[in-house]
Amino acid sequence: MKFQGMVNYASLTAVLAMSAAACSRTNPEIAYASTSGASRTAQSTQSGTPAKGAALRLVLAPTGNAVRYRVREQLVGHDMPNDAVGETAKLTGAISIDSSGNVIRDASKFTVDAGSFVSDKDRRDGFVRGRLLEADAYPTIVFVPTAVRGVSLPLPKSGTRDIEMTGDLTVRGVTRPTTWKGTAEFKDGGVTGALATAFTFDDMKLEQPRVPVLLSVADTIKLEISFNLVQQR
Repeated sequence: MKFQGMVNYASLTAVLAMSAAACSRTNPEIAYASTSGASRTAQSTQSGTPAKGAALRLVLAPTGNAVRYRVREQLVGHDMPNDAVGETAKLTGAISIDSSGNVIRDASKFTVDAGSFVSDKDRRDGFVRGRLLEADAYPTIVFVPTAVRGVSLPLPKSGTRDIEMTGDLTVRGVTRPTTWKGTAEFKDGGVTGALATAFTFDDMKLEQPRVPVLLSVADTIKLEISFNLVQQR
């Protein structure tokens, strides 16, 4: 398969994301890419059944997955800046690929529970869930992949590859095309790895935190995902 065509805050800092339990160490860049014209045939990912015409369907395993946001902040009373990091393991999803190596968009989606991010500060977590992500009104963060590059069908039986995934990310009702970069490891028919992207608060129309305990908050939100995908037969 030619995989071309294969979410900060608080104390208050924020935000988010998708597809291994290890944290991605990729240095993400702000990178938006146009979506591909991959096949629109196939049923919804939520059906849990393989998409019509799919040569390969990979679903997130019950364990080994995490999404985390990372934002640089400077707190009052601290000499050095640090990263505010929040993480959740509450994500589901799958990606389907057709025989030509294209992502089947309508049968590919990853969903994250927007109210489940946990950091080392309860006040930050409350800010992220309430004011930043408005999780009660927008309970999920959604990523719809449109293309993957770096591997081809059949999947490698072993080894690691650098991969790039493009797709549409929706946060609090705002959708933007994004590019994720990272690595994938192939073993026993499954795929594990990590991907990362980055964007600004303004890109997603999010309010940059301004509170008394903060001296500064970086404008860039880094979103990372560790994934454990298995083949659905």
